[in-house]
Amino acid sequence: MTAATPPPPSPALTIDALGRKCPIPIIMLAERIREVPIGSVVSVLADDPAARTDVPAWCGMKSQEFVVETALPRGWSFLVRRCY
Repeated sequence: MTAATPPPPSPALTIDALGRKCPIPIIMLAERIREVPIGSVVSVLADDPAARTDVPAWCGMKSQEFVVETALPRGWSFLVRRCY
């Protein structure tokens, strides 16, 4: 018997960066992450392939938690938990 994978957390804020090229999705995330309480999750929607490496790298550099990447019909959703 295996444990079921819990569903991803619901975002407190969604940032729509679809159609924006690097580094705009990261700039939008950096500007807005402080709008949510510590421990809350932000969703970044992006379709620039660079975001797939940029978002996790930004989280590591800024000590925020990268939660999960989910493929969408157009682009991806990146969940980031605010840690401070």
